[in-house]
Order: sequence, then structure tokens, then C-alpha cells
Amino acid sequence: MNTLLRLLADLLLRFLRSLDLPLLAALLAIMGIGLATLYSASNESTRLVATQGAYFCVGLGVLWVVSRVPAHLLKQVTPPIYVLSLLPLVLVLFIGSGKYGNHWINLGFFNFQPSELAKLTLPMMLAWYLDRQRLPPTLGTLPIAALIIALPVGLILLQRDFGTAMLVLAAGVFVLFLAGLSWWWFAAAAAGVAAIAPAAWFWLLRPYQKDRILTFLNPESDPMGAGWNIIQSKIAIGGGGLLGKGWGQGTQSHLDYLPEHTTDFAFAVLSEDFGWTGVVVVLALYLFVVARCLWIASDLRDGYSRLLAGTLGLSLFVYVLVNAGMISGLLPVVGVPMPLLSYGGTSAVTLLLGFGVVMALKGRRVLNR
Repeated sequence: MNTLLRLLADLLLRFLRSLDLPLLAALLAIMGIGLATLYSASNESTRLVATQGAYFCVGLGVLWVVSRVPAHLLKQVTPPIYVLSLLPLVLVLFIGSGKYGNHWINLGFFNFQPSELAKLTLPMMLAWYLDRQRLPPTLGTLPIAALIIALPVGLILLQRDFGTAMLVLAAGVFVLFLAGLSWWWFAAAAAGVAAIAPAAWFWLLRPYQKDRILTFLNPESDPMGAGWNIIQSKIAIGGGGLLGKGWGQGTQSHLDYLPEHTTDFAFAVLSEDFGWTGVVVVLALYLFVVARCLWIASDLRDGYSRLLAGTLGLSLFVYVLVNAGMISGLLPVVGVPMPLLSYGGTSAVTLLLGFGVVMALKGRRVLNR
């Protein structure tokens, strides 16, 4: 009996040895809260919860597999992975579907969103390139770095998915920031964006994107139309109070006042059901995940691993910030889901894949160039 127990314990240790248990525990807690929120938001639909649970299981399986991949192998295969990730971004322009553009490829059993992969492959490729250059980046380094960023961001913009394009762009910016690029470059880029903003308003933004910005500035100007989403979201958040109305008792989602309550506005459902207490708990879990990734990055010794692990942590912070700002009226509505809380397969699997990469990098702290 003792021999069997020792054997089982040894097998368990072998199974878990590549995983970062504190990071995994926080992710599991967020996913558990996400399933509970989805159950409430979907009017107690067990089918939807089971589907999301299946996505989580697939994502956790991918996380475990990737966490066991030698870090130096991840580094070696980064360029072909980046190139391959561009192919579905091109393909979706011709065969994709979506409400406001070509965002998804229907695989029959699953709607695949290629832009989600770019959130991982772009920082991988940029970290790989910068690791082979003198840091901080010089003027000669920036054109290639800009091209690496521009290819996926440009293809996503062609899909008319401005929100995701900006998140992918942010991932590239974080790599450059962690690589030590001077603040003057970021200031110059911000000034350039400000300079072209008037032209972008008239020539680049679609009518629905302009409506989102105008609604953000004054949602009460069209309370029954463009301003409906954000007004109902604010009502849901405020209605939760300190402790919330109770699990499954939120009126905004159950009476269908709150739009997209299983996806983009799922965090508003959580706010109404569990109140500010629930919001603080979830935000604390997100903050722990970000801090854990940054701590892992600080403990790594090669440039590729530090840049990639740190960027993946900071990217999660931006996803949370954008969604929370969007549903509370602090930012325009851009259709960005709350990580692991909103319903969605590609997003969940890709996020967990990214954290598997972080764990793989942690497993070996020194890589050969």
C-alpha cells in the first residue's frame, strides 16, 4: 500500500513539475468565477457553461503540454510560428464572418478567431528578434521591429477589428518598452497618433466606430440607441452595491436589458450579482497573475524569455483594463472580452496557451542564442 502511494505521489509530482502552481491556482479561480458568472448571465444555461468548460479543459491541456516544451525549442520555432499565424489572418479576409467585419472562420464545430493568436505570436517574434540585437533598441533596429508589429496589426485592421488590433499593437509596444526603448520614441509615436487623429476620424473610422466614440463622450445623447449598452451596464454595476444582489439574481441580464451579457459585458453581470466585493476579488486575482508573470520574467536570465514573459503579463493587464473601462463608461466600447470571464473559445485557449509559454520559460532560465 505504501509503495502504491509513493508511486502515485511520484506520478503526481512528475505531472505537476512543469507547472507554476501559484499561477495555475489563480487562473483556475478566475475560470471558476467565470463559469459561475456565465451560468447567471446565460439564464442558467448548462449547455453554455458546459461548452465554456470544455474550452477551458482544452486550454488547460494545451497549457500543460506547452509548459513541458523545452524553452530553447520554443525560441527556435518562434519565426515559423509567427509566419504561420499570419496565414489565417489573410484567409479570414476572404472566408471569414462577423457582425462588423470578417473576424471568425467557421470550422463547423468551432468559430476560430485568428487575431487571438497574434496576441501571442507577435510578442514571441518581436522578443526573438530583439534578443539578437543590441539593447536598448537602436534606430537601425526599429524598422524591422515596426514591420513585425505592422504585419499582424494591419491584417487585423483590414478585418475591421479595431479593438483587437490595438491590443495586439499594445503587446508589441510592451516588448519595446521592456527592451529599454527610450521614452522619447513613445512620446513621438503618441504625438504622431494625435496628429493623424482628425484624418482618421474622416477617412478611416467606420460609422459604428464613430458612434461608439460619440456615445462614450455622451451616452445620454441617444439612450435608446447607441447609448443603450453603456447606460444599462452602468445600471448593472451600480445596482450590485457592496455585496451584490446574489448569484443569478441580477435583473439587467435576466430581463435582457444588458446586451452581450455572456461576452463583452460579462463583468457587469458579475458586478451586479456579487457587488464590489466580487469585483475586488476578481481584480485581485488578475493583479496576482500579472505580478506573477512579471516576477517570473525578472528571474529569467536571457532576453527572449524576460521580454516574452513580461509582455504576456502586461498584456493581460491591458485586456482587463480595457474591458473594465469599457463597461464602466471610462473607455469607448471596443468589443474586448474580459479574459477567462467572458464566453469565448479562441480567447480562452489562446490565453491559457500563453501562460503555458510563461511556465515553459520559467522551467529553464538560461537559453543559448
